Amino acid sequence: MPLGLGRRKKAPPLLVENEEAAGGRGGGHPGVPPGGGAAASAAAGDAPPAPAALRPRLVFHTQLAHGSPTGRVEGFGNVRELYGKIAEAFRIPPGEVMFCTLNTHKVDMEKLLGGQIGLEDFIFAHTKGQRKEVEVFKSEEALGLTITDNGAGYAFIKRIKEGSVIDRIAVIGVGDMIEAINGQSLVGARHYEVAKMLKELPKGRTFALKLTEPRKAFDMISQRAAGGKGGSTQLGSGRGTLRLRARGPATVEEQPSAFEEMAIAKVDDLLESYMGIRDTELAATMVELGRDARDPDALAQALDAQLGDFAFPDEFVFDVWGAIGDAKVGRC
Repeated sequence: MPLGLGRRKKAPPLLVENEEAAGGRGGGHPGVPPGGGAAASAAAGDAPPAPAALRPRLVFHTQLAHGSPTGRVEGFGNVRELYGKIAEAFRIPPGEVMFCTLNTHKVDMEKLLGGQIGLEDFIFAHTKGQRKEVEVFKSEEALGLTITDNGAGYAFIKRIKEGSVIDRIAVIGVGDMIEAINGQSLVGARHYEVAKMLKELPKGRTFALKLTEPRKAFDMISQRAAGGKGGSTQLGSGRGTLRLRARGPATVEEQPSAFEEMAIAKVDDLLESYMGIRDTELAATMVELGRDARDPDALAQALDAQLGDFAFPDEFVFDVWGAIGDAKVGRC
């Protein structure tokens, strides 16, 4: 999904290996987004891979977050293809990759790879570690969880609110994949579906969570507090970004404008407040739709047409309209 209408495509910097001119390798196959990025990854599993000739032939460096030699990945057009390339580089099953962080091996939810990768970013792949089953007593309506997904069928915990029901259960941590609730598999579910299911669980009852935590190195053991903190999410570093899409080829673009970054951050905060999810790619799509909408009704119609599955409430749409307007005039 394009972010920013009319953005000029930009050639990659010299620090990134671009093999297209030299007749280098391209194409390939692995989900981010997330969605992930949500809107960018909503159909990641169904979309056919982009024609090899249309894909940017950029080379990125990668490691497994718990430790590995450095590998090289190239020729991917979406998150699912990226996971496949990483799996191929390290000879592991693609399903073992839970999510990726940019420029840090730690389970840092503010550094998640979504639908964009900075041309100079280093990719760390977090793979499946220990599986665990936990009984949770829902003593309050809100569990204190923020859910995101990787754009390839896994939903996981992005944030735990301090002092919440989940915060009091030490075995549950940021980065854990939510594999099942009360025996119902959630592999393939979107983050908003998981958040809705958790919200609808009856108060005063116990439910079962099946979780898988990311495999960690020794210096990553106490990441819970750091991962649960807020902060703005960077959409990419370097002088340009590779935009991954569920449909069509990936493209090299300039970084988001100051208005876009501010608006995306505001809308992402609203997503967490109203729906218990965070997803910068979904927020970016909403900002794109909202920047040209004449009024909240027009925005509601645009959201309904493209993102109807989310069933956004009217008050949320109105707040999104206000947030985009505030960003346009530079109000924080």
